Amino acid sequence: MSDPRPVTVRPFAPADAAAWDAFVADCPDATFFHRIGWKTAIEESFGHRTHYLCAERDGALCGVLPLVQIKSRLFGNSLISTAFTVYGGPAAVDDAARRALDAAARDLAQRLDVDHLEYRSRVPRHPDLVSRDDLYVTFRKPLDADPDKNMAAIPRKQRAMVRKGIKAGLTSELDAGVDRLHHIYAASVRNLGTPVFAKRYFHALTRVFGADCDIVTILHDDQAVASVMNFYFRDEVIPYYGGGLPEARAVAANDFMYWEVMRRACERGFRLFDFGRSKRDTGAYSFKKHWGFEPAPLAYEFLLRRGGEIPDVNPLNPKYRLAIAAWKRLPLPVAKAIGPLIVRNLG
Repeated sequence: MSDPRPVTVRPFAPADAAAWDAFVADCPDATFFHRIGWKTAIEESFGHRTHYLCAERDGALCGVLPLVQIKSRLFGNSLISTAFTVYGGPAAVDDAARRALDAAARDLAQRLDVDHLEYRSRVPRHPDLVSRDDLYVTFRKPLDADPDKNMAAIPRKQRAMVRKGIKAGLTSELDAGVDRLHHIYAASVRNLGTPVFAKRYFHALTRVFGADCDIVTILHDDQAVASVMNFYFRDEVIPYYGGGLPEARAVAANDFMYWEVMRRACERGFRLFDFGRSKRDTGAYSFKKHWGFEPAPLAYEFLLRRGGEIPDVNPLNPKYRLAIAAWKRLPLPVAKAIGPLIVRNLG
């Protein structure tokens, strides 16, 4: 039964930070990417304007909606919940609060004169919006409290890759800084033809999320060959920014790395592994399927204020093929220098 009391929506104020995160922790709609720390990390790292909205009943939060405006000469003017993350959209206790947040977001989109409003939803909630559920999927799977049972649950061929890393003498450690992660991640995404984030963004994430963020780095013969930044939310672990150097493949370091994240998380009491978003029919998609995870489609919903087609800013778009091929050939220092200037506009 819905609550008959009226809902009001207002902009987030700094004094709301603790109440916002407390609401996000309790609201089933909310995800780690609804946390208020993203507002700080995005503003500091990219300089974009954020518009975080609070829905209230009688002075108590009943919904939140994080929005980021990205205004780019290359890719237009957009309002996204939430840019640079994989999940978003209104998080609310009921339909009335959700509708109030959506109405406020549409009014804001009109005032800002954006080209489109985008909700990165895990489930579709806005039948009047244009939805795209054919591109991205997410992979989520429960963890057992016993690491041995989690190992046994990995399909045989993938389990053999993890054991290959163990036999190669790989070790893992929690990294105190972002330097090794950023170097490895930069090399990895450059090799995929994708611009890299600036190191200051990684610094911002570790600072604002504190103990709810760590970095697991994999060593072979005392040399870092793979690394991943992980987020922790409720009982979930979310490996998010990760990669491996070319030499990691020979010793299955990426396979070992995700096992180590899983093992460490389960020993700390986390009970769900969120393998994150992947594009259908890509290498990352196949890799996660090999771990025994089943894909669930993500419903990304769009209000296209000027009509036209859903924005298609992703590496699978054929129009970016030549640019991607050229990017792969860039020297790594050059890719690190100019990548942040491009990726800040992608969202």
